[in-house]
Amino acid sequence: MKFYELQRDPSPRYTGNLNASHKWVLPGVESCPVCDLQSEAHTMAQYPCVDLSALPPEDQEKLLDAWPVPHEEFNRRRELVRPLAPPGAVLQPGATFGPLQGTGLGYFGQLIMQNFCSLCMRREALERLQAAGVRGLQGCSTQVRFRTKHAPDLRDIQLESHGRIHPGCLPPEEPRCPTCNVDKGFVLPERYWLDAASLPEHVDIFRLGESSGTIIANERLVDAVHRLELDGVVFKEVEAR
Repeated sequence: MKFYELQRDPSPRYTGNLNASHKWVLPGVESCPVCDLQSEAHTMAQYPCVDLSALPPEDQEKLLDAWPVPHEEFNRRRELVRPLAPPGAVLQPGATFGPLQGTGLGYFGQLIMQNFCSLCMRREALERLQAAGVRGLQGCSTQVRFRTKHAPDLRDIQLESHGRIHPGCLPPEEPRCPTCNVDKGFVLPERYWLDAASLPEHVDIFRLGESSGTIIANERLVDAVHRLELDGVVFKEVEAR
């Protein structure tokens, strides 16, 4: 099985722009006074299908602000979200929830990557891929307003998180801070490969677990996109070992 990283098609015809964000967010955690790192790793995981509107208004209010909070307060807010989140959700600082809200303009392809870590689709493209048997696509309605008579009906795609970077392409771990003992993490190298044993077999597209801003698809999804002649993204093959 081959795997590919999704990237936005750079062609100038795709002028679409979404000035939008998800409604709720888990905040950051106050940094260590010695190394200035947070004690919880940041994530770019997005859960647009998770509705937090049943929470009390005062709790919802606290989930509108991403400003760092003490670790105890972060844990309290995370536990507010946990019962409403899907199994296996990455509940770390930066995780977002609820519908995409804002405005949009310009021309969009069938598949839309506003940035490297997000994926939307026109409703008809999502339905065609699902009908073709592509697994792992859960689309949620957006609350994006367009100033045009022919506004696209967009679906925000909620992806599961799976997989690891192969350790052979990562630098040695840096020494940890003696105060907080936080792993300093890594920057995804220009050329990387995946740990084949960690990759999922039940979905055809997913968010990479160790690099949450990276969206990976297997050849089943790529073949379906090409067969259905859907546009808006390009695919960069990534080796799996």
